[in-house]
Amino acid sequence: MPAPSDAVTPAGAEDEPSVDELLDLAVGTLGGSRRDGQHQMAVAVAATITNGDHLLVQAGTGTGKSLGYLVPAVRHAVLESERVVVSTATLALQRQVMTRDLPLVADTLAPRLPRRPAIALLKGWHNYVCVNKVAGGYPEDEGATLFDLGEHAGAADHPPVGGADRPGSGESLGDQVVRVRAWAEETDSGDRDDLVPGVSDRAWRQVSVTSMECVGGKCPMLAECFPEKARALAREADVVVTNHAMLGIAASGSPNVLPEHQVLVVDEAHELTDRVTAQATGELSIGSIEHATRLARRHGGVPTTDLDAAGQELAAVLVPMPEGRLARGLPDDARAAVAAVRDAARTLLSVLKPDPGVKAAQPDGGLKMAASAMLALFETAERMAADPEDSRHTVLWVARTEDRRGNTTTRLHAAPLAVNGLIRTHLLAGRSSVLTSATLELGGSFDPVARSLGLEVRPDAEPAAAGDGEEEPRGLSWHGLDVGSPFDYRRQGICYVARRLPPPGREPATAAQLDEIEALVTAAGGRTLGLFSSRRAAAAAAEAMRERLDVPVLLQGDDQLPTLVAQFAADEPTCLFGTLSLWQGVDVPGRSCSLVIIDRIPFPRPDDPVRSARADAVGAAGGNGFMAVSATHAALLLAQGAGRLIRSTTDRGVVAVLDPRLRTARYGEFLARSMPDFWPTVDRDAVLAALARLSA
Repeated sequence: MPAPSDAVTPAGAEDEPSVDELLDLAVGTLGGSRRDGQHQMAVAVAATITNGDHLLVQAGTGTGKSLGYLVPAVRHAVLESERVVVSTATLALQRQVMTRDLPLVADTLAPRLPRRPAIALLKGWHNYVCVNKVAGGYPEDEGATLFDLGEHAGAADHPPVGGADRPGSGESLGDQVVRVRAWAEETDSGDRDDLVPGVSDRAWRQVSVTSMECVGGKCPMLAECFPEKARALAREADVVVTNHAMLGIAASGSPNVLPEHQVLVVDEAHELTDRVTAQATGELSIGSIEHATRLARRHGGVPTTDLDAAGQELAAVLVPMPEGRLARGLPDDARAAVAAVRDAARTLLSVLKPDPGVKAAQPDGGLKMAASAMLALFETAERMAADPEDSRHTVLWVARTEDRRGNTTTRLHAAPLAVNGLIRTHLLAGRSSVLTSATLELGGSFDPVARSLGLEVRPDAEPAAAGDGEEEPRGLSWHGLDVGSPFDYRRQGICYVARRLPPPGREPATAAQLDEIEALVTAAGGRTLGLFSSRRAAAAAAEAMRERLDVPVLLQGDDQLPTLVAQFAADEPTCLFGTLSLWQGVDVPGRSCSLVIIDRIPFPRPDDPVRSARADAVGAAGGNGFMAVSATHAALLLAQGAGRLIRSTTDRGVVAVLDPRLRTARYGEFLARSMPDFWPTVDRDAVLAALARLSA
């Protein structure tokens, strides 16, 4: 769709500062220069907000997209008294927006606006210290609880020093708990991100609670509550910065986790669908049942005989089941076992409710924890035991994991077939929205991303889910805009496809691939970021290059990722090999990253339960499931991975794709059009010569 034109100036607004003028002020404060793409973006964002529309805006690396949306957002929030929520996917960008970009915009624009913009940061409840728990208002977690539950999604954003999670690096779980408790007594913010170095989730649980575990208005320390303070500030702010996990909670049916707002800005929007899917995914295991029963007995003082028996019945059915997607839904015996868990949990829930006729001197934190765990168990089991007709839009699968002690856990998972209806209904409808990223236009079109977000409905290209209360899914009015990049990709970079190599097989790395990697890295003098499709492939390549080459080769997992990236950036000959975490977010301008190697087209695994279900749904609607799901997923990752190469106007280098299908397959053109517009070639000798010149 065409980009929106600038909004008509409302009557009486002639004296209001224009977006162009304010953006020039903000950029000047940073010491920067005018960028046409940034101004084009800011004007389109302002028009979209004014017109109540939805905008997908692709802003390439170097555009300065955060100022491109923050300036019009702050201006609108103050002039129109309409709150704006800004969401990021990663902790790094959230920090940048909240600690640098947004304060700069607020300071710069304040003299030109009727009042100073008020800004606030809002995170999930468990990201803050619970002062009541630190003061003894909750019982201490027993040892089993510390170890039986997995890490929360996003735990990698808070890497611990080591010990319990990184053996041999010096800090045990006990040491982490002591340190985090001491910090919790002194912190002014209660924000987990202010604890440096971080601690594991198991240690953090000793000083935090979830929103379901919170005792609420009866808390004796309500006036000192950190999450309540954060929410109070958000309710008064003009601009609130949050994260995609919070959007996922809102989209899953809890919109009140966010303050009322009229405008939503989603940065790193290419990750929104996956984040909402993750938030809406539930799991059921014997461990989660035992956790709930243990808390009920310990803190509720109630027998759990029926739930214990239901758990044993479920184990007898679940453990022998093969891993993978349950395309026909739960087998009858498994559904009956899950239903027994649901019924027993429902009974215990009613028993664990506090007696309204009894007024306790202090709220019972332990009882609240028990009731919270039981409610979560009941809701998950109820969802999984639903009638097959009612759960036709739910994807079910069995997965197994092994913990650090070698124990295997079997889990039953449930995820929505599509989240576009949830996003459309709970996040986008009824307000203006701006969704931006460096990679939104896939195969030359915004349509795939628009469909995944519910802006456009086309079941034969994306499973179309109705939102809550919707009879039939309907799209929204939206526009797509690519403001380009200040980089000259054709002059600055080469995209080399190793067409002579055989297509990748099941092995992590072929001998031909390893030889190609050796030749490329040698010509580049190291200075290589290796992006691999699996841990096995990254490890095989790193091991081989360490044996064959004299340059340092770092492997993801050797240390915390920020430490590895810093070492890679600081020492030019160093190479860094890894998997998905390196495909996005690594920003290393300069000579240290002159070669990006991609071992194969990053299609999702054929046994990925959610994506395979979505592909089947598209096929059943008459579309091409492979192109709609697998190729779109690969295009997004290829665009992100290739984007690691050129990070400034002076960068030069090569992206080398060791998968000939990018040139030979029918879908290759779609994938290539999603990547930066590098100079394309299959000439190996020319590429090796270019790398040698760059390394000289």
